[in-house]
Amino acid sequence: MEKYYTRACNFYFGKISVIKYKKKKSLALHGNENISFDHIEIISRKSKKIIHIKDINKLKKKIKIKVKSDLEKITKKKYFLKLNLLKSPLTMGILNLTPDSFSDGGKYNKKNKAFAFSKKLIRDGVDIIDIGGESTRPGAKQISEKKEWKRIYSTLTKIKKLKKLISLDTRKSLIMKKGIENGVNIINDVSGLEHDSNSINVIKKFNSAVVINHSQGTPSIMQINPKYSNVLLDIYDFFEKKISLIRKKGIKHNNILLDPGIGFGKNLKHNITLISNISIFHSLGFPILLGVSRKRFIKDISGFNDSKERLGGTISAALFSFLQGVQIIRVHNVNEIKQSIKVFKSILNG
Repeated sequence: MEKYYTRACNFYFGKISVIKYKKKKSLALHGNENISFDHIEIISRKSKKIIHIKDINKLKKKIKIKVKSDLEKITKKKYFLKLNLLKSPLTMGILNLTPDSFSDGGKYNKKNKAFAFSKKLIRDGVDIIDIGGESTRPGAKQISEKKEWKRIYSTLTKIKKLKKLISLDTRKSLIMKKGIENGVNIINDVSGLEHDSNSINVIKKFNSAVVINHSQGTPSIMQINPKYSNVLLDIYDFFEKKISLIRKKGIKHNNILLDPGIGFGKNLKHNITLISNISIFHSLGFPILLGVSRKRFIKDISGFNDSKERLGGTISAALFSFLQGVQIIRVHNVNEIKQSIKVFKSILNG
């Protein structure tokens, strides 16, 4: 049986969005009148078609039922911990305590540099601090639990005193357990809870929030010729199955974020397809986290104009994801991203 997917598209923002929504000419995305849409794309593995929302009742019965079910999830207000998602996009600031992360390895893993940078992130207006002690860059090798925890512990004990949401970037259940016991609020596992079979049990036991990432293969091999039947729909199906599994295990609905894993087992075409169609994941009914900061796809596109920080490309991708209703953006340069979003929103509002 052919499976159909619904992607919200043709978005409106600010004053125009509110006017259209109140006139019932558009639908509010995740309950936010300031971002609405009036078209949807109906996708299958054989076809795709964009229609206006006024034409939904003209669809065949089976497709219409599926589309209306998806629209309920797309338009329903989303929740994640105590964050105000109506002010999205929010920022998750990256704090790597590693010597070998792809863009900032060795920068914050000495003395008090990590704590000082954490305070800067907070001054810049970060919403979540994402701390990690093991590099998951393409080609990275796994390290021991002992070494990973040693890199994290000292900084974590200081950061938790800053009263800011803390996310822990790890694939190991023991590190998750220790992290949660020491103030971590969110588990950000790039393997999508595939690496360690005990991870789901730890998250359930401590009632922790979790980011479900998608990654094809382990960091050491993930960029060796990644392949998909249809990258957008394959990842959607992965999320659907994983959500069903962890909900059955007792993980709370409002404790789940989705991240399609840009650069994790994806080539340039895969990454661009995912970012340009990111709004399809709204129909799963959970907030979306997107990590685009300084990633290789920016270099692949910019070529000669590439720079070490890739700030221009990061801002471009972040602003586009905002236009698709993404709620949280994971970035290195929090201040610059916040500035670009504020200016962009102001221009949109006239």
